[in-house]
Amino acid sequence: MPQNQDPAPAVPAARPSVVALRGLGLVLTLGALLLVGLLSVWVGTRGIPFTSTWSLLWHPDGSEASVIIHDYRIPRTLLGLLVGTALGLSGALMQALTRNPLADPGLLGVSLGASTGVVVAIAFLGVGSVLGHVWFALLGAVVATLVVYVLGTSGRTLATPDRLVVAGAAVTAVLYAFNSAVLLLRPRAFDQFRFWTVGSLAGRYLDVLYVVLPFVAVGVVIALLLAPALNALALGDQLGRALGVDVGRTRVLGAVAVMLLCGAATAAVGPVGFVGLAVPHLARFVVGPDQRWVMAYSMLFAPVLLIGADVLGRVIGAPGEVQVGIITAFLGAPLFIALCRRRKLAML
Repeated sequence: MPQNQDPAPAVPAARPSVVALRGLGLVLTLGALLLVGLLSVWVGTRGIPFTSTWSLLWHPDGSEASVIIHDYRIPRTLLGLLVGTALGLSGALMQALTRNPLADPGLLGVSLGASTGVVVAIAFLGVGSVLGHVWFALLGAVVATLVVYVLGTSGRTLATPDRLVVAGAAVTAVLYAFNSAVLLLRPRAFDQFRFWTVGSLAGRYLDVLYVVLPFVAVGVVIALLLAPALNALALGDQLGRALGVDVGRTRVLGAVAVMLLCGAATAAVGPVGFVGLAVPHLARFVVGPDQRWVMAYSMLFAPVLLIGADVLGRVIGAPGEVQVGIITAFLGAPLFIALCRRRKLAML
C-alpha cells in the first residue's frame, strides 16, 4: 500500500521585488516632477487660465500670454529642473565621498568659489549681465575646488575625506572674508551682488541654460558611473581596494563631478541652500544606502523640491514673489530636522 505522504507545503504568494518597488517609486516621483513642472508653467504673477496655458504650451500664437509662457516660464522651469538635478546629485555624491551625513555640495568651497567669481566680476571688471556672472561663477568654482584638493593632498598621499573637509572649511572661511571685505568697500557691487546671492530662478533665460547644461551633463555621467565604487568605499578604503576600487581615482573623479554639478548650479541661479543636504537623506530613507538608487532618487526629489518651492514663492508673494533660495531654506530645514528625529544619522 502506498505510504501516506505529507501534503505539499503551500507556496507563498510572490511578493513584488525590491527593484520593482523602487522602480515604481521612480515612476511616481517622475509623475510628481511633471506635475510641479506644469504648475510652474501655469502659475505666475500674471494669471493665465489653465486651458489657455495648455493650449499655448503646444500652439504659441505670439500673444502676450504666449510670450510669458515660452520666453519666461518654460526656461525658468527647465532651469529649475537642471539646477535641482545638479544639487541633489552633488549632495548625494558629496556625502558618499566624505562618508559624512552632514556634508553638502558647498563643503569643497564650490559655492563660495562661485560667489567669489561673481564678486570679482562685479567689483573689479564691471560685469553686469547674468550670463557674464555665470561664466565667472564657474571659473571661481573651479579654482576653489582645485585649491581645496591641493591643500587636502600631502606629498604623495592622496586627499582623504577628513583632509578635504578641513581644507574646504579653511578655503571657505578665506573666501567669505574676501567677499565681505570687497562688498563693504564697494557698495555698488553689493547692490548688484545681493540679487544674485539670494538664489533665484527669476530673470534667467535659455542662454543661461545652454551655458551650464554641458557642465551638468558631464557631472551627471561621472557621478552615476561612480555609484558602484562608492558602494564599495562605504565599507572602508581597505575593503574597497580589496574589491578592486581605485580609491584615489574615485575621489578625484568625485571631486570633479561635485565641482561641475554644484559649480554650474550655483553659477546659474546663485546659492540655494538645504537642497543638496536634505534630499539625499530623504532618498536614503526611501531606498536605503545603495548609492545607485540614492543618486537616482536624489536626481528626481531635488527638482521636485526646487520647482515646487519656486511655485510656492510665486503664490505666497503675489503680486510679487519670494525668491526660491528663501523658500528652500524654510522647506528644507524642517524636512531635514524631521529626518534627523525619525532616523538617527550615522556615518556613511
